[in-house]
Amino acid sequence: MIIDVHTHINNYHEERVVSLEDCLNRLTGTMQDNHVDYALVLSSYKVNEHRPSTKQVVEAISGRDNLGVVAGISYLHYNHRDLREIGEYLESGLIKGLKFYPGYEPFYPNDIRLKIVYDMAIEYDVPVMFHSGDTYAPTGKIKFSHPIHIDDLAVDYPDLKIVICHVGNPWIKDCMEVVYKNKNVHADISGLVLGDFSDKFERYMKKEIEEMITYAGDPKYLLYGTDWPISNMRSYLNFMGQLDLPHEKKELILWKNASELFKIDTSKF
Repeated sequence: MIIDVHTHINNYHEERVVSLEDCLNRLTGTMQDNHVDYALVLSSYKVNEHRPSTKQVVEAISGRDNLGVVAGISYLHYNHRDLREIGEYLESGLIKGLKFYPGYEPFYPNDIRLKIVYDMAIEYDVPVMFHSGDTYAPTGKIKFSHPIHIDDLAVDYPDLKIVICHVGNPWIKDCMEVVYKNKNVHADISGLVLGDFSDKFERYMKKEIEEMITYAGDPKYLLYGTDWPISNMRSYLNFMGQLDLPHEKKELILWKNASELFKIDTSKF
């Protein structure tokens, strides 16, 4: 079984507007081609014709049992209406988690302005995901997205379930320490490449992930994700196949950790 905890249906590459239905069909078709059983779709911190809102994504995936939604929240622009909507979705179980984008937006994860949102996540027992590491856009400010800042948040909110996206790449060793030290912190391996892994980079990243597991121990904290469509699903699965890990540890990463953390009912697929 495979659960991809990090996909998008934003239109990153085409100038023309692509319908939400077409984007979802492309996602599920790619999942089927690669034997991926379930995927979480992360909405963006901004909404425009190329980036659908959380509401649009929630409505669009209705009836698709192999997809779930993680709600993107803008630090700069959220308001009381957004909080009310997120609260309603959490109450009804229509979203599986929340996503924040430090680096793309100028804030540190432990900013007091986000306390109300973290309290909601704790109340409804859903994870909060953070962009971490390099930014896809050169306008991002990476001082805000360094994984070391997650430590403050993890200590201040010990009941908050946290996911460091992209294993904080290129600061993987810092991410390693944060997940090792804090039992409420996870990390996903998404977005390590644009497109396909090259042989050279695959060898490099294989060593980095294996060292992380050696240091931080049994990978109950590590989640499989791709960042599709930025990263290629088939290339990612090939990369997973290269990791020098026993089958039971790969299963933790590929689906078991995600199923437990995001409360995904695997009996439905």
